[in-house]
Amino acid sequence: MTTTPGFQALLQGFFTDRMMRQRQASPHTISSYRDSFRLLLRFAQRRIGVQPQRLTFEQIDASLVAAFLEDLQSARGISAASRNLRLTAIRSFFRYAAFELPTHAAQIQRVLAIPSKRCTRAQIGFLAREEIDALLHAPDLQTRAGRRDHALMLLAVQTGLRLSELTALRRDDTELGVGAHVRVIGKGRKERVTPLTKATAQALRALLREIDAEQDLVFCSARGTRLSADAVQHLVSKHVARAAQSCPSLACKHVTPHVLRHSAAMELLQAGVDRTVIAMWLGHESIETTQIYLDANLQIKQAALDKVQPLGTRTGRFRPDDKLLAFLQSL
Repeated sequence: MTTTPGFQALLQGFFTDRMMRQRQASPHTISSYRDSFRLLLRFAQRRIGVQPQRLTFEQIDASLVAAFLEDLQSARGISAASRNLRLTAIRSFFRYAAFELPTHAAQIQRVLAIPSKRCTRAQIGFLAREEIDALLHAPDLQTRAGRRDHALMLLAVQTGLRLSELTALRRDDTELGVGAHVRVIGKGRKERVTPLTKATAQALRALLREIDAEQDLVFCSARGTRLSADAVQHLVSKHVARAAQSCPSLACKHVTPHVLRHSAAMELLQAGVDRTVIAMWLGHESIETTQIYLDANLQIKQAALDKVQPLGTRTGRFRPDDKLLAFLQSL
């Protein structure tokens, strides 16, 4: 007789069997899905008063999931895009549950029917060349932490590596001799090699000479562990605040590690590099993803406007030809 798996066993099977073994999902995807379910289980505990290990599958219904998503936006203040990412993780789990629990098809379909929220796609943020220069001069190169931060931001702006790729970069992933480059595994387990400028290669060589030979990570914390996303954001924000003293425009911008990636792409675009090369450089799955940089580049739009022949229009003043219309116009 086949036994019906409980919610705890089902969730564990989803991560170990579906995500890790069958799909071979990246550590970044697994971490994102894990955080989504941690938030969901804590919300369920507050709402129905049941500890996560005692929850049943029937209790995770569409009304609970919908309330959880609403709570994320109202109480935690996350964006609609982030809310949709959490819903993606939940949908993936319920599609897995459809195979394991066919008797709960109605409940599963109601959860899968929860719609994503439409959200406004804002233009990307990026730094101008003078802002990049001010930011790279902000770290104190007399300290080891300052030299690390300088090398990290220089590498991010020059190569456009993702945050996860920066923090996971290892000594063996760098080639700093002739033909200096870094090798990373990006989204979709796609390997790519990005060349380095002389300045970037020099900064990395100096950094690696300071690190213990047994230390594998290029960018690590004071304890020798991998930098967290919050730690990188903290160091970037700290140097942005200092750089804003000499470059006031930085004070009006929210600079994140991903903004440094966008800045690298905009530098390439403004230099006249083809979109296909930029997509390859950044590790984009599709060239269409690179369209966001065209949309945000005001210089390209201004150049297009300058090529258009101005319209030969004349401005004039309205003159009514009727006394009644003149009266109404004067009101």
